[in-house]
Amino acid sequence: MGKQERRAYLEAIRARYRRARKTGKTAILNEFCAVCGYHRKYALRLLRTPGKCSKVSVRKPGPASRYAVHELVEALRTIWMASDQLCSKRLRAALPLWLPHYETSFKPLSAETRASLGIISAATIDRLLKPLRATLGKKGLSGTKPGTLLKKHIPIQTGVWDVTQPGFIEADTVAHCGDSLAGDFVWSLTMTDICTGWTECRATWNKGAAGVMTQIKAIQQALPSPVRGFDCDNGSEFLNWHLLRYFQNHEQSIKFTRSRPYHSNDNAHVEQKNWSCVRQLFGYDRLADAKMVALMNDVYAHEFSLLTNFFCPTLKLASKAREGSKWVRKHSKPVTPAQRLINHPDQPQNIRDELTARMKTLNPFLLQREIQRKLKAIFKLLR
Repeated sequence: MGKQERRAYLEAIRARYRRARKTGKTAILNEFCAVCGYHRKYALRLLRTPGKCSKVSVRKPGPASRYAVHELVEALRTIWMASDQLCSKRLRAALPLWLPHYETSFKPLSAETRASLGIISAATIDRLLKPLRATLGKKGLSGTKPGTLLKKHIPIQTGVWDVTQPGFIEADTVAHCGDSLAGDFVWSLTMTDICTGWTECRATWNKGAAGVMTQIKAIQQALPSPVRGFDCDNGSEFLNWHLLRYFQNHEQSIKFTRSRPYHSNDNAHVEQKNWSCVRQLFGYDRLADAKMVALMNDVYAHEFSLLTNFFCPTLKLASKAREGSKWVRKHSKPVTPAQRLINHPDQPQNIRDELTARMKTLNPFLLQREIQRKLKAIFKLLR
């Protein structure tokens, strides 16, 4: 057999060799060596090297994926986008809450797809969503200006709170300033219950003491549990006489504490909400129109609060121990803030029944659709 014939023969069997399984490849290799007289290793190199004109799709080794179904990936992508791109562990816990509403809002799923979504792992979700992952945006500016006058009156929080009970709150503000902190613009106030993860946000024009206290009172009315403790950073919007007198003269005793200066991780429960609750919703644009405050509060107080607290599971630290030079942290299974309240043994039964009944009336896809409609009206004011 001449050189041209051997080359033509190689091109004829190369594609078949690359598609074959192990036993098939062995038979083709034996035949190729016998016909052309090549050494086995040299024949392997020829068969494994792609031809100049051949564009053969190489089969990935291992068993075929049982999750690479268009219907499954489409449902997963839709829920992931509607839930504001939850991480895979939280999304895995959210699927049982979202799937019934997906079938009523979009289309019914086959029994096979429904079963696969019921047992899918977080790692598989990561692999399926990898091509769709959004790139992270730029970081915002810090707008915390230290308030020094009342530091001696407001003690530093040293971990004495009973955080197994709802009502102990961490608070923080986020500046919607764009690239400059100069001038007037909207601020977002975020308050998070440490025990349950229940989060409420409100917008205020600038961060004067009166405006911030007005929104704190509004959030107090919206929280399902009475406030027992209030912890904040050292910003002047919190460390002022207005707020101190309000907590001191409150009909129910409210402990008012602050974090250590320049230790943002002291307020870790609320700091993590700056991205997941505020930046995810309004981004990093400069919101410099006072008309936006009422529109933003309409979103925060209604659809966004319901979506976040009833349909977005959160992780909670279960244990933390040092092993050698490493800290080993273990988290409990992701659960929504509403579910934590319902399952809390000290929660009044009427609150549990009210939350359970409210959850049955909600559809997360309709909430997300209404949020997007209201956001369009807000961002029209930027033009």
